[in-house]
Amino acid sequence: MRFVLTGLAALATAGLVSGGAMADVTVKWLHIENTPDTVAWMESVAKAYEAAHPGVTIQMQYLENEAYKAKLPTTLQSPDRPNIIYSWGGGVLRDQVKAGVIEDLTEPVKGEWADRISPAALEAFTVDGHVWGVPVLASQVGFWVNKPLLAKAGVKAEDIKSWDDLLAAVKTIKAAGIVPLATGGADKWPIHFYWTLLAMRIGGKDAFQAAYNQSGDGFDGPVFVKAGEDLKALAALDPFEPGYLGLTNPQAAGYFGDGKAAMHLMGNWDYLNAKKNSASGKGIPDADLGWFPFPTVAGGTGAPTDVLGGVNGWLVTKGSPPEAVDFLKFLTNKENQEKAAELGVYIPVNKGTAEKLKNPYFRQMAENIAKAGYFQVFYDQMLGANVGRVVNDVTTDIASGGTDPKDAADQVQEAWEMR
Repeated sequence: MRFVLTGLAALATAGLVSGGAMADVTVKWLHIENTPDTVAWMESVAKAYEAAHPGVTIQMQYLENEAYKAKLPTTLQSPDRPNIIYSWGGGVLRDQVKAGVIEDLTEPVKGEWADRISPAALEAFTVDGHVWGVPVLASQVGFWVNKPLLAKAGVKAEDIKSWDDLLAAVKTIKAAGIVPLATGGADKWPIHFYWTLLAMRIGGKDAFQAAYNQSGDGFDGPVFVKAGEDLKALAALDPFEPGYLGLTNPQAAGYFGDGKAAMHLMGNWDYLNAKKNSASGKGIPDADLGWFPFPTVAGGTGAPTDVLGGVNGWLVTKGSPPEAVDFLKFLTNKENQEKAAELGVYIPVNKGTAEKLKNPYFRQMAENIAKAGYFQVFYDQMLGANVGRVVNDVTTDIASGGTDPKDAADQVQEAWEMR
């Protein structure tokens, strides 16, 4: 059943203006955020909404990232399911829409609300011409670096332009007795970033689109096999921290934040995570922190400006009260999204907010995203939960030596064909 627009929805839209609510209502907001500054900002938005809407309670609920992904399918079938849930869009969203557990927001979002959001971001939450969610942030994956450790090893981040440059830098850093790369192998998805970005640099957008649309070479084609071979070559250098297969991403972020590794391939959210998860809680001082985009691959057709990242946002579950939609409208208004930018919570997708970003890394990434000719959503989300799980498994197996690159590519293609 589509979201009902007459009566209740009209009141939901008007509620932001009138400040009224029909009766005592609890809106359950399930999130995955664990950085204190971001949670504090979210709580402040919820309290502001409650103050303007007597009788409405925004109940914040938390699940750790991996637990959220694992439990969400079951949670969505529960009669006590949350009203607002986090989403990475992509194939996972398509599966949820198909399952009939998400409200169609096409009509509520139409007009002024949609006009304030980047069209490309809104498209990421559009399935079959209908809007099913509200995007709030964009992200970019690249290499965070510890400048003093690189300097100690005699390596300059600005000199790492190609994949061969990166391999040479890893060797030099390792020879200096420094761990070159931190990664959370236990979560697996951090390692899939290497395979995905290599495929992007080798084959560009065309390679992914051909495999995705089954209109040419598949995920078992030369581009994806070569990506696996390059990842295997990196892994052969033993570049990661000891015991990386047993460490989660938060632990790896803390390891990097403690100054124990020279580089960390991760999204812009790592700026806060590395600080939060470090022993000091402060991480690497900003003066000692650097960032550079994933390098090119010799002979590849992908542009160095192509971006891997996410367009993330919020969905409303089927049967939720209209106040859930109204709260999302409030959360994504100009004032709240500009505040998110100023605080460095994330890179908002609302138009005109990038200029409010004070964090120089976030500002640079916002410019990168705006200029990118090809923005690729994380494979493990874009391809859907089942295929994404295979991608994460096989790429981690490549890194650990448990799977051959060709076998890994074959498994991804098989999963794609069987989806």
